Amino acid sequence: MSFEPIVEPLESIIPTETNEDDGAAPNLARATTILSLGNIASRVLGFVREILLSNIFGPSRQVDALQIALTIPQDLYDLAISGHLNSALVPTLSEYAARDEKELWKLVNALLGFLIVVTSGIAMLLFIFAPQVVILWRGYPHTAAAVELADTAINLRNCSFNFCAPTFTPEAYQLSIHLLRITAPALIFLTLFAILSGTLFSLRRFVWPAFAAALFNGVLALGIVALAPYMGIDGAALSWVLGAVAQLALQFLGLRGIKIRPILRHLWTALKHPGVRKIGLLYLPVLFSLAVDVLINRPFSYTLASQSGDGTISYMSWATQLREFPMGLVGTAISLAILPTLSRQALTEKQTEAFKNTLGQGIRLALTLIVPATVGLFVLAGPLIGLMFERGQFTSIDTQVTAQVLRLYLLGIPFAAVDLLLIFAFYAKKDSLTPALVGVFSLGCYIAIALLLNPYIGFFGLMIADSLKHLIHMTVSLLLLNRRLKGLGHQRLFITVLKISMATLVMGLITFLLLRSVPELLPINDIRQRLILVGIPAVLGGATYLILASLLRLNELQLFLQALRRKIVR
Repeated sequence: MSFEPIVEPLESIIPTETNEDDGAAPNLARATTILSLGNIASRVLGFVREILLSNIFGPSRQVDALQIALTIPQDLYDLAISGHLNSALVPTLSEYAARDEKELWKLVNALLGFLIVVTSGIAMLLFIFAPQVVILWRGYPHTAAAVELADTAINLRNCSFNFCAPTFTPEAYQLSIHLLRITAPALIFLTLFAILSGTLFSLRRFVWPAFAAALFNGVLALGIVALAPYMGIDGAALSWVLGAVAQLALQFLGLRGIKIRPILRHLWTALKHPGVRKIGLLYLPVLFSLAVDVLINRPFSYTLASQSGDGTISYMSWATQLREFPMGLVGTAISLAILPTLSRQALTEKQTEAFKNTLGQGIRLALTLIVPATVGLFVLAGPLIGLMFERGQFTSIDTQVTAQVLRLYLLGIPFAAVDLLLIFAFYAKKDSLTPALVGVFSLGCYIAIALLLNPYIGFFGLMIADSLKHLIHMTVSLLLLNRRLKGLGHQRLFITVLKISMATLVMGLITFLLLRSVPELLPINDIRQRLILVGIPAVLGGATYLILASLLRLNELQLFLQALRRKIVR
């Protein structure tokens, strides 16, 4: 393949609305709005997807096998690449985009060519060794005959992976193998999507990657409806692959005018590109952090939680789903929106003040959005969980326990949102080692606090330890970044936090009073009345915050709302 891509000048690629001379604050608000809307669309369509899957197939052996077949390529993608690649990819590509556009596309094409070769090989291995891979991920199928079949496929009798899963039948095992061979190619498309979406982030074109996950879930939902009646569970598996193809294709629309030519010949020469080495060196500490999380943090948390009795891990899982919603809408969205600009400003010492100001704007916007969202979710935790989950085997006691878990998790959300911005500031400076080391230190604190609290409050200590972990990580990161930048400048954080606190306190009080008043006026017996119980306090509480924020002149919120109105009108 040709090494030289056909390109247009970068000025024609980067939309004028994201040029730095337009003002960083409006640009940040616009980018955050786009990413937040994409996140909402993705979650709504993901919910629709799950409803369709449960309605068509129900809780069945087929769905269990499908989950295994989807989990394996998804886990491989999450562990090695996922959104974490942006921590190394976006700063490096942003540097090339600002300096040398031809070298930028050489680097992108080298990465694409290398990953096509690697992921194609992995997908082929998944296809060939599907029986062995399913055993490694899920365990031996139950019954002696199935264990003998597993031993024929892979000799693990003397290995730590040798275990039988009681609910994993031979039929589910065989179906999992079949479905994995359908879903394995998705790994190729997911990986190429990560590279192209990172490229678009570095060019500050946020629309295409922002709505990719929504398209993925939409295609999957349509595929389930269209293909499942004819192909059964195979149709759902194939739809997952088509969703991965669709979100990859969407990124090419964002790069129209450019001929992407992955380098497949002379690949080793292409990989000697200095940008590839930069990305690799930046990504190694991130991979280390992921490995620590997978190998230490999760097993420790699950083991300690399980000692408190049955259902504790489920409570944590349900609460985590709700906790991640404001983090995805605010923390992750702002961090991804701010990273390309910070990466460009980090290139020269002359831009140090601009770097500080952009980071300050990001922190103010994050706090303006995440603090009221956290308080609102804290107050409404019980009714919201009851609305979403309380049916069938999920009782009112389960609602109360899950709500308590969620509230303890929420204590750390504002710290986590600010911390994520600080981590991305280090990434923009091409320093991924410092966040990794701080992460190891904070993980040690988390384990120590959890062990200290466990004898007194059981698995609830894990939530408190998690919130304190985010506080510790944020504090240490802030001190180190402040030292590195020789101060963060005058970012108006104190006055902003004071205004946010005043508006949020009134909002929380009104939401709480409404929550207490609605049941007295309306008996809560069915799902519609539960929806009213959650909806009225949420809407009026949110309106209260918006009014007070406007009166207090919280500029970041006004910019965000202006950007939101423009996007909705379009």
